[in-house]
Amino acid sequence: MDCVFCKIVEKQISSDNIYEDDEILSFKDSNPQAPIHALVIPKKHIVSVDKLRENEEKIIGHMFLKIKDIAKKLNCRNGYRIVSNCGKGAGQAVFHLHFHLLGGRALAWPPGLKNDLF
Repeated sequence: MDCVFCKIVEKQISSDNIYEDDEILSFKDSNPQAPIHALVIPKKHIVSVDKLRENEEKIIGHMFLKIKDIAKKLNCRNGYRIVSNCGKGAGQAVFHLHFHLLGGRALAWPPGLKNDLF
């Protein structure tokens, strides 16, 4: 498989890991869009939210429970944002389900405003 995140999971590509267990991996984004920018991925290859199956709901719940722990570990004291781009038109560049955890500065709403993420 030619998936960069699968290669990171398989240790074929190095990453600056933050958290890892049997089901998920979190690491620092190589192109951070905020002072705190981590990625959280399932180790199992799932293309996107649109491709989730009923039997994969447990892993998504697990990811969100760990995201709050990762945010605490990274000192997201003033809040954080969780983003998952779904599809090319939404900006998904790596077609392996992943959540961006962003923090460390004020994040404008809606996304796309001046001084925000994108």
